[in-house]
Amino acid sequence: MGLRINDIVPNFTAETDQGTITFHDWIGDSWAILFSHPKDFTPVCTTEFGAVAQLSEEWAKRGAKVIGVSVDGVEDHKKWKGDIEAYAKTAAGFPIIADEGLAVSKAFDMLPAEAYLPDGRTPADSATVRSVFIIGPDKQLKLSMTYPMTVGRNFAEILRALDGLQMSSKGVATPANWVPGEDVIIPASLSNDAAKEKFGDFETIFPYLRKTKAPE
Repeated sequence: MGLRINDIVPNFTAETDQGTITFHDWIGDSWAILFSHPKDFTPVCTTEFGAVAQLSEEWAKRGAKVIGVSVDGVEDHKKWKGDIEAYAKTAAGFPIIADEGLAVSKAFDMLPAEAYLPDGRTPADSATVRSVFIIGPDKQLKLSMTYPMTVGRNFAEILRALDGLQMSSKGVATPANWVPGEDVIIPASLSNDAAKEKFGDFETIFPYLRKTKAPE
């Protein structure tokens, strides 16, 4: 069975280019974003790691830690970071997990249990290791996305999704294309009286669709 929304994510101990971590301890009381890659020194992934590095201040504003996963070793990760930083023109301060044994990729259901890395492998051998997982401080999976190797991930959307998740933790929902500052949706489970008491004024579009200003 795959990892589902609201499941507690797997805890594991792994080597990274910044030393050994135990995942739940590393998350601590923060939000966390784990993003995975099928191989070091690959073109699309280099641009993605660069995008994550460029957003370092945005992750910090939201109390979120980011960590990469790639199915190569620590020394390759350290060398690859040089390319990433040259491309992004900024430091890549986040760790990259060395998942040579595929333990993390399998625990997060990105690869089947019987998967292995053949000699002379190419990124195609681990192509499904192309996911993003947003994890809450409660260690529960809040959102996941999986991409093919040929489509670079939109980290502005991942940042927006994190904003939406953090807003929804305040007891509301967000409409399509929502960005911070826009109105939010009142849960249908709240009566009008309860909504008025909790949120004040609101707009009723349909009996089941009511919008209000985003709570602070």
